[in-house]
Amino acid sequence: MQDDPQKREIVNRRHFSFRLNFFFFITFVLFSVLIVQLAILQFVEGPSLSAQGTRKSQKSNEIAPIRGNIYDSTGYPIAYSTSTQSLYYSIQPGFTDEDSIEVAKKLHEVFTEYGDPDKAMTVDDIVRQMDLEFRRNYISTPRRIKSGLTNEEVAYFMENRSSFTGIEIMEESVRNYDKSSIAVQLVGYLKKYKGVRADNPYYMEKAQETDPRLKYLEEEEVGLDGIEFMYQEVLRGKNGLKTFPVNNAGRIIGPMEITNPEKGADLYLTINKNVQLKTEDAIMQHLKKISTSSNRYERAEYAQTGFAVAMEVETGKVVAMASMPDYDPNIWAGGSISKEDYDNFQNVLSNGTIRDVYGKYETKAERDRHPSSVVPPGSTLKPLTVLVGLNEGLFKTTTTYNDTGAFTFGSKGHERTIRNSLNHSYGKMDAARAIEKSSNPFMAQMIGNALYLRGSVNGKSSVEIWDEYMKMFGLGVTTGSGLPGESSGNINYFKEAKNASSQSALIFASFGQQAKYTTLQLAQYVTTLANRGKRLKPQFVNEIKDSDGNLIQGFTPEVLNTIDFDEKYWEEIEEGMSKVSVQGFEGFPYEFRRKTGTSESDVATRRAENAVFIAYAPADNPKLAVAVVVPDGGFGSYGAAPIARKIFDAYDEEIGLTGTPRKQAADDVAADALNGEAADAGNGAAVNE
Repeated sequence: MQDDPQKREIVNRRHFSFRLNFFFFITFVLFSVLIVQLAILQFVEGPSLSAQGTRKSQKSNEIAPIRGNIYDSTGYPIAYSTSTQSLYYSIQPGFTDEDSIEVAKKLHEVFTEYGDPDKAMTVDDIVRQMDLEFRRNYISTPRRIKSGLTNEEVAYFMENRSSFTGIEIMEESVRNYDKSSIAVQLVGYLKKYKGVRADNPYYMEKAQETDPRLKYLEEEEVGLDGIEFMYQEVLRGKNGLKTFPVNNAGRIIGPMEITNPEKGADLYLTINKNVQLKTEDAIMQHLKKISTSSNRYERAEYAQTGFAVAMEVETGKVVAMASMPDYDPNIWAGGSISKEDYDNFQNVLSNGTIRDVYGKYETKAERDRHPSSVVPPGSTLKPLTVLVGLNEGLFKTTTTYNDTGAFTFGSKGHERTIRNSLNHSYGKMDAARAIEKSSNPFMAQMIGNALYLRGSVNGKSSVEIWDEYMKMFGLGVTTGSGLPGESSGNINYFKEAKNASSQSALIFASFGQQAKYTTLQLAQYVTTLANRGKRLKPQFVNEIKDSDGNLIQGFTPEVLNTIDFDEKYWEEIEEGMSKVSVQGFEGFPYEFRRKTGTSESDVATRRAENAVFIAYAPADNPKLAVAVVVPDGGFGSYGAAPIARKIFDAYDEEIGLTGTPRKQAADDVAADALNGEAADAGNGAAVNE
């Protein structure tokens, strides 16, 4: 049967109507979803999207912050930053040296006419700053020619910009260091960020910073050593921002907004300017004296360098840290150093009180014939050696020993003999007298050899036991100062025990010949002796303040560890240290405790003798501890002790070994006497009337 056409037409119409309705329904749903989505965009996400759109239409340029200042303990500026206008020169493509010299001549004329006479520059000065031989910079690097431009200089260059190809005036922060060169190796120096970000781990990490206020700038100067590096983030501050509204083509379409830079915080060091400068001068004057002395005990012809640290016994504050010779830190001006300056000063750029530093020698072969600044402590270790022997029960404070001038050990045919300096023999002695006379046989037989013969205790070898005592006093470990690049010293007694014997390791260690320590370690060690076992962290910063003078952070003494010994053990070593014969302390108005040392260093073809000295004063209530090291300085009593005396005198005058500066006390006495005379005169006048 065939389909009915009429029925088929009716069915087709129904299907079409259904499809049409379904189409309209789908269209309605889609439009409803679209309307809802538009509403969400408009009312819910609109504000955030608008803010994003605004950010995308803004361009920001960072403004470098002004670096915080560094002051001494009295508020004297050691390193400070100033905002200034500087002139930079870029070598132009196709320029010859002659072209640059012509520019230098034109600059000289402008500087002479409009500049500050105190900042006058010759044509040669300008050419040197241009660095045409690329000693400090790449060809593309702008060279800083002059900082501190006067308003007249700036105005002239701005008005005549077209006449000076390659010249640009830039506002920047300039680091200035005091001309007196105060503790320069401790303070450190700055270099351009772009010159260190690729190889310094700290600044490599900073290169990932995305916050525009914290992002380091290519031409910014950053700390690379000492306090400048140790407190880099505190000193730096935060960038300012110049923000411009721009269109899609990147063109500025509105007024500029400025967020001012945030100046870095200021550091107030523990270093006292006058004590520091007198310490530096004492070292240099004494080096000159001993290198030409006619006294055979004092003569030290090879002595070129000297190192000293003065540390307050009660606080751990370092009031003087000298690594001499030093240099003028302004050679780093502009964040780079010339090859000529580097060649002249490379041996003194590092801080010799915390790491290896050598004198200035023409060749490496000659340098290898002399010791570095890190030397064996020699006899200055003997007070600690005695403490080890007493605390380990190897002898008592009442034990006596007959010093014949020599002690021999070792198997037959391989004997080794330990002798006193100048082959002295001192006869009957206790531990205190052994310190006083610096008896090597006493230390070797009564402590070093006795510790070896006793053997291991509780699974620890005798050498390990010795090492534990050394570290208790800060020897063989870093001092905790936080200074970058601080050495922990160089321990040799474990190597000697492995390659030779534990017996020889301990015997030679007993009189200070099996390890090398820094001057800062020795200062911490003698401070621990003065504190009777309280090892303090050396501190270099008193306070951190913001640019308005508000206190951000203060510092208090920090005890790293304590050593609990019987009181009579401390008294024993103190008695010996009070009687050590020493040069340079004639007329010293305080009882003090000290120990001299003449340590030996085998260098190349010779055995060098180093002058080492430790002391603290006053004896009854210690205020200051001092350590002095003079490599190649000979006897400690002659080569190092006189320097320490001048440090004590400087501290007493400026701060006071009794709590009152001596110069203030003298002024007070003079004022009292003057007032007394005036009163007497007044009384006399009244009687006469």
